[in-house]
Amino acid sequence: GDLYIVVNVRPHSTYKRRGDDLYLDMPITFEQAALGDDLVVPTLEEKVSYKIPAGTQPNTVFRLRGKGVKGVRSARKGDLYVTVVLEVPTKLNSKQKKAIKKMSEEVGTDCYSKKSSFLDAVKDFFS
Repeated sequence: GDLYIVVNVRPHSTYKRRGDDLYLDMPITFEQAALGDDLVVPTLEEKVSYKIPAGTQPNTVFRLRGKGVKGVRSARKGDLYVTVVLEVPTKLNSKQKKAIKKMSEEVGTDCYSKKSSFLDAVKDFFS
């Protein structure tokens, strides 16, 4: 008779896999997103350094070529897609809250392109 072997791959706690490509959600701070930073990205084989630019927006996806899984029928490796997820602090003391409010006053709304265009659209709607 015939022998059938079924292989089930358990989901990984860190990576999601689609074909030969891997997907990773990586939390970053507001400071890292605003000023840019060198991230240490864990791959299946090693940790690699990846520079994110200043002004990186939440949920931006960066592609690391050849850092995915080797194909079953080819020697080519897939890619690793890293989605940066902005982590907002949850426990702030009064000094930290004051520092954030001061920064907000210094920055203003001109630095926020999406917020500025939204406020302009709302003004146009009501005028």
